[in-house]
Amino acid sequence: MKTKITLLLAFLFIGLNISFAQQDEECMTKLSIFHEYVKAKNYDAAYQPWMDVRTKCPEFNNAIYVDGEKILKDRVEKFTGAEKVAAIKDLVKMWGERAQYFPDKTPKGEYGAQACQLMYDNKGAMNASIDELYACFDSVYKEDKATFTNPQSLYTYFSLMVDLFDAGKKPAEELFDKYDDIVEKVEEEVKNYSESLNEIIVKEEEGTELSRKDTQYKAYFESYLTNYDLIASGIDEKMGSRANCEILIPLYQKNFESNKENAVWLQRAAGKMVEKDCTGDPLFFKLVNAYHELSPTAKSAYYLGVLKDKQGKSNEAISFYEEAIKLETDNYKKADLNNRIGLKLKAKSNYGRARGFFRESLRLNPSNGRPYLSIAAMYAASANSCGDTNFNKRAVYWLAAEEARKAGRVDATQQGNANQSAASYLSKAPTKAEIFSGGMAGKTINIGCWIGASITVPNL
Repeated sequence: MKTKITLLLAFLFIGLNISFAQQDEECMTKLSIFHEYVKAKNYDAAYQPWMDVRTKCPEFNNAIYVDGEKILKDRVEKFTGAEKVAAIKDLVKMWGERAQYFPDKTPKGEYGAQACQLMYDNKGAMNASIDELYACFDSVYKEDKATFTNPQSLYTYFSLMVDLFDAGKKPAEELFDKYDDIVEKVEEEVKNYSESLNEIIVKEEEGTELSRKDTQYKAYFESYLTNYDLIASGIDEKMGSRANCEILIPLYQKNFESNKENAVWLQRAAGKMVEKDCTGDPLFFKLVNAYHELSPTAKSAYYLGVLKDKQGKSNEAISFYEEAIKLETDNYKKADLNNRIGLKLKAKSNYGRARGFFRESLRLNPSNGRPYLSIAAMYAASANSCGDTNFNKRAVYWLAAEEARKAGRVDATQQGNANQSAASYLSKAPTKAEIFSGGMAGKTINIGCWIGASITVPNL
């Protein structure tokens, strides 16, 4: 009897293996068919063999979902009415299946944001309300913030919060909290991409020839940084006048007592008041001191510097700014602090000292071209005071143009500004006729005052 049972189980096992093998062979054949159609962008022909594999062998290969996304996106794009809605729902469903069968290759934040963005982009066809769409993004963001990194989706998420605020469905405090949260997320992603790009920029500056891989990565990092730059501007524009001193001060005054032991709340409130130039109000003094006593950090020291600046105590302000730099351990954030301090000194026409902070910012974060543009602007503003002859004064604009060009070389987000600035400065520099008539071609000019640099006159 035992022998018969053993033989029966053996035949069943062999039969199942044959069945699975046949199924695998059929799925492999159809996968090859639909994959070739997808490569040729013949999505209509790819649809049926793809559906067959998706239905019979959902765990067979991740290509089912990679190619399936292209197939279904094509249908979403070209269909209308009920067919379009069905294609959208099926695409969202397919992403869910991918998460089920290939969870390691399907980050929840990334694919969840894609699904929400798809519904947002087609909100008319889906008859989706602002509340439903915001809830979709909010749920995904809270579940997996780490991989919710798409610039467009971050902007959409915040834009929906603003729409709910305008409709009276969200309070101002929740709007400001979400703004701070999204801005910090964008800054975190910019930091990550900037640090990766910096490694490549340093190679270029050292004269190392970039490999093909480095060149590709450079373009990839620059593309994302450009997108984040646009999104950051868009978020600030969307917030607009919804956060101003008239709104912020009463709100923070009302909530100060209940949050004076909350370092995150104090930091965000102080930061928002700096951003919106509400630092003249006594509340700013209370916020900054409470924050620094509770959690002495680079940010709290910086805010104390801002406070002293507002009080006209420049030397004390510089001391706190320098303390902020010492307290900051992250080089990217330290670069940002140096740039901010440089901008404050530049605004006071303290150009020599400002340049030192800008140079340090560039050393720590060489892929950010903005400090170069600031130095260029300071050179241009000093042209009349840093040259001893009319020719030499105007020669300063060559120095300014060179600094502007550096910004465009290292920072794709600033190429437009860099080119425009460099062209403007060059238009004010000595002309070829003036170089010729003065016999100045190829000569070196020493520029005095705070600039303390030399420039070689271009050869004709």
